[in-house]
Amino acid sequence: MTTTVCPDCAADVAAADKYCEACGRALGGRRVILPHNDIAATVCVGCGGVRYNSDRYCVQCGERCAVRDRFEADLGAVCVLTDRGIVHARNEDAVAAAVLDGDLPGRPAAVVIVVCDGVSTSEDPQVASSAAARAGVEATLAALVGEQSADTAVMSGLEAAAQAVRATAAHERHSPSCTYVSAVVRDCGAAGVEIAVANVGDSRAYWLRAEAATTAHDEDNPPSQRLSVDDSWAQALVDAGAMDEESAMNDPRAHTLLRWLGADGGSRPWSDSCVRTLRTTGPGVLLLCTDGLWTYQSDATSLAPMATGAAPPSAARELAEFALRSGGSDNITVALAPVHP
Repeated sequence: MTTTVCPDCAADVAAADKYCEACGRALGGRRVILPHNDIAATVCVGCGGVRYNSDRYCVQCGERCAVRDRFEADLGAVCVLTDRGIVHARNEDAVAAAVLDGDLPGRPAAVVIVVCDGVSTSEDPQVASSAAARAGVEATLAALVGEQSADTAVMSGLEAAAQAVRATAAHERHSPSCTYVSAVVRDCGAAGVEIAVANVGDSRAYWLRAEAATTAHDEDNPPSQRLSVDDSWAQALVDAGAMDEESAMNDPRAHTLLRWLGADGGSRPWSDSCVRTLRTTGPGVLLLCTDGLWTYQSDATSLAPMATGAAPPSAARELAEFALRSGGSDNITVALAPVHP
């Protein structure tokens, strides 16, 4: 078992520990997982009460607790947002993020992000996406605390997420399913920033360069680009040379998944090339999102000014509003991590 020491009291702790048993300090960084159950902070619109039963009905007047359409959080080094959209009755996406603090104030050692999109044709897809996001971020954090490399850490998170989703199956024919994309953003000092990405399905990761600050292109400052490769029918057509990407996305089967996390997705549902890395010395933003956003704008060069033109919380809201204005046909989840080497 990999061990390290508590930064407060220097007691030995395991890499996977969330708290130091000696002094109680929280380990493994700051976290957020959305959507979260914030019913305890909800005021009943019928009577003003704040007590609800397990089915989300007010115990005083019987009014059903309203479900929020949007959740968002800002951890500084990463901000996340998830929105129900217009067409869907519920949000089946989930997003989790964590910041592992570094030695210098305001400069995190690493950022971990997981975005999942529940497969609507499966039973209880929101259960799958929530389980995958939670397990993925925790396992990735544990690997980083255990001094594993960024690409090893994202793979550890993916393996844990796949196992967590399989465990949600209540019986043989019950298979909650979701897509999965995760990233580690790690500070490498003078060498810049390393980004490692892992994915299964068609939720995406993009590196979006801040063109206003950097116009020259060289190997140390890559241009805006998609970092993940979809496990979809459209991508298969592109890879086979049968269609270009624009034509493939117009195929009625374009969003059909070839890989996903779920009990029916196999014990090893990822491809051999599911992990990719990028290193940059220039400013930009890492974007992780579900197809509720990229369906309306999938080109990295076009996304870049939208994601880098404002502070990440404002940019995340603008990206969500853009998707809503474009139709909002699916749940929308956005995670933005600014990169300033």
